[in-house]
Amino acid sequence: MTLQPLTPVNCADLLQPGFSLLQLDGEVLLFGQKGWPKRSCPTGVFGVRFKGSEMKLRAISFSNDSCYLPPLRCPAVCRLDPYDGFPESYLIHGGRTPNNEISSSLYVLTTDSRGCNRKLTLCCKERELVGEVPGARYGHTMSIVQSRGKTACVLFGGRSYMPSRERTTESWNSVVDCPPQVFLFDLEFGCSSAHTLPELSDGQAFHLAFAREDCVYFLGGHSLASDSRPPRLFRLRVELLQGSPLLSCETLETGISISSAIITRTGPAHRYIILGGYQSDSQKRTECNTVIVNEKGIHFEPLQSPKWTPDITQSRTWFGSSVEDGRVLLAVPTEGRPSQADMHYFYQVSFQTEGEAREEEGTQGCSQESTDYDNSTPLEDSEELYFGREPHELEDSDDEDDKYNEEDNEDESQTGYWIKCCLGCQVDPNTWEPYYSTELHRPAMIFCSRGEGGHWVHAQCMELSETMLLRLSQGNKRYFCQDHGGLPYQEMTPPRQIVPLKRTPMKVKDRTTPPTMKMTPAKKSFLRRLFD
Repeated sequence: MTLQPLTPVNCADLLQPGFSLLQLDGEVLLFGQKGWPKRSCPTGVFGVRFKGSEMKLRAISFSNDSCYLPPLRCPAVCRLDPYDGFPESYLIHGGRTPNNEISSSLYVLTTDSRGCNRKLTLCCKERELVGEVPGARYGHTMSIVQSRGKTACVLFGGRSYMPSRERTTESWNSVVDCPPQVFLFDLEFGCSSAHTLPELSDGQAFHLAFAREDCVYFLGGHSLASDSRPPRLFRLRVELLQGSPLLSCETLETGISISSAIITRTGPAHRYIILGGYQSDSQKRTECNTVIVNEKGIHFEPLQSPKWTPDITQSRTWFGSSVEDGRVLLAVPTEGRPSQADMHYFYQVSFQTEGEAREEEGTQGCSQESTDYDNSTPLEDSEELYFGREPHELEDSDDEDDKYNEEDNEDESQTGYWIKCCLGCQVDPNTWEPYYSTELHRPAMIFCSRGEGGHWVHAQCMELSETMLLRLSQGNKRYFCQDHGGLPYQEMTPPRQIVPLKRTPMKVKDRTTPPTMKMTPAKKSFLRRLFD
């Protein structure tokens, strides 16, 4: 086994805890980038390539009939091998968005096509479930079981926000363990059912799952109720009968206290390696184990760990994902080094033997893969790039209805809710909790009118009371932040001078008035003498 440091090329700020690595059509794909996708890669899915000690990314495009796939952290990801005419695919359920919203959607990710330049195009479809549908959650697992010639998916565990009837302003972003129910749904019709088993009495998240035929093994996990990582191991057996499925659970005694670990497969058989994770809140689990799942059950064997570097041993946290069989991408934060440009140190852990590594290098050298990774342009948001497009498509792109328009894109670093609004900004998307009663998923912001064009600031960073915030949001008041005028204050804009309208009376049509006669004094004297 080897531990090789990696140098990310223009992509270090895209990887974050909770990302996932997928393997489709011979390519390694990065899913769950940090932040929302930018113009350089609107899909948020990247192809990953390791060349020597460098790690490079290339944007992956989606087909025109694909749905939008948000960047999700800590989702349940399950690989589905080809069967019954269904192509190789991945199932993705749940996860957290960059705005800390928890998803309940189920996505199916497959390969759509490859162009003449070997660029991969994916297809993403959202699958709707009917029946007893699992709610929004993250930190859970999905596994594929096969019984009596049928295939189904098993979903278990995870965390979610408190029920809406129990949430208050102080506990709005508090999470709880999901009820210990097992959800079973078929992939053909999307029918889902929930099952409660007496052996599964406590909720758990960030556990491990190993599936073989009709059995799924749940190992470890963290429980919020007891704030512990008990060494639990359950074996779930699923029988897909003609009518309703039959589920049974058994508690085993060979569990391991572990959570948030990485699993990598070593070979076509059901043989795995466990790496990383935590055995307590303040202690990482630096040991490795080999897991063998066969018809007799599950077996654990100790495995020699790599020679960890001081950065790994001294770090409090670490995270990663399986690159492919026997290889793991590992990341540790650069704690105590504010001068470092990159947020994390990256390593590649390989459990392959020297012969397997040489064979893989020879296979990669003879492939027809595109070499765009070698001359790839840095993934900058300020450039207009086309990925996965053929030359004839670029010629006709001016006539397309969905033509790229730079004015339609907004830079998240300038207009997002999670910007650094001032020098003392304390809003962190990972730890933010609602402060005002009007806040839900995003912090309240107020517009500062000072400067050229003005700018947005967080109301909490300006130390505004809720009464003042509501007062400033009404009427025609202008606000100036603390950086532009010291203490916050408001000004009344000069009222608009309203010129009163001159109202002329309207003439009434067909109005009867008494007749008037104009007479001269001579006529009046004559008429007076006449009637006298």
